[in-house]
Amino acid sequence: MTGRHGVVREVDAARRDEREVPLHGGTANRGRVFRVGDTVRRPSRDTAPSVHALLRHLSDVGFDGAPRHLGTDERGREVLSYVEGIAVTPPYPHWALTDDALVSVAELLRDYHRAVASFDPGGRRWSRPPPAPFAGGLVSHNDPNLDNVVFRDGRAVGLIDFDLACPGSALWDVACAARLWVPIRPDRYIRDARRGRVPERLRLFVDAYGLSRAERARFAEAVRANHRWCYDTVRTGAARGHAAFAAYWTVQARRRADACYRWIAENEAWLHALVGPC
Repeated sequence: MTGRHGVVREVDAARRDEREVPLHGGTANRGRVFRVGDTVRRPSRDTAPSVHALLRHLSDVGFDGAPRHLGTDERGREVLSYVEGIAVTPPYPHWALTDDALVSVAELLRDYHRAVASFDPGGRRWSRPPPAPFAGGLVSHNDPNLDNVVFRDGRAVGLIDFDLACPGSALWDVACAARLWVPIRPDRYIRDARRGRVPERLRLFVDAYGLSRAERARFAEAVRANHRWCYDTVRTGAARGHAAFAAYWTVQARRRADACYRWIAENEAWLHALVGPC
């Protein structure tokens, strides 16, 4: 290795013999992310320098719940440290859907926001921002999906895949995570142990994170806006010919996304009442 952020050169025989193991999960980079020993190799994006600066900051302030940027390999792929543990991919294991797991996700997200609060994102190129009024603050992860959270011993310990990170807000991340982990959707689209438990799991999540009174007042609005923003990202990617997004964005997926959006909009007052004042 030529340096902390230089080109990673596999010069020893042991490293050359390490095989690439595909890492499953996600959509945008599906089939293009590999583990090699204790590193991860993945495609580099035009926003990569900004993300690498973010990861350096997290390391510098002692946040160990994110990968470290190690450089690039001979194929131009970015090289990150491998975060030991299990990312939650389908079929979802029972332990990942428990209330204890949910609380640990909220606590991990809170710790990330505390660590990133001192990072200056100015003068850098970032991914597509959230809509106003949820943009322009601390750099939010923007994609705390189940397969982007790493667990050890049943507890969330790491966030991975910062491709969508950009100046957003803590509330935006909380709304996204709650929407996916609670999950906030009609019961007919919940086919696991979380079905029928949206109210108690939602309150548990926002309480574990510690949303302020002001954030709770805007939470339901943030959930509705986040749902639309996330699916607009998928829709745009599919329209531009991104193979993985196009494969995901079936007629069934579009109908489900539209139905969930209508349900969230129709139940916005109910969601507001559920999170309540702190």
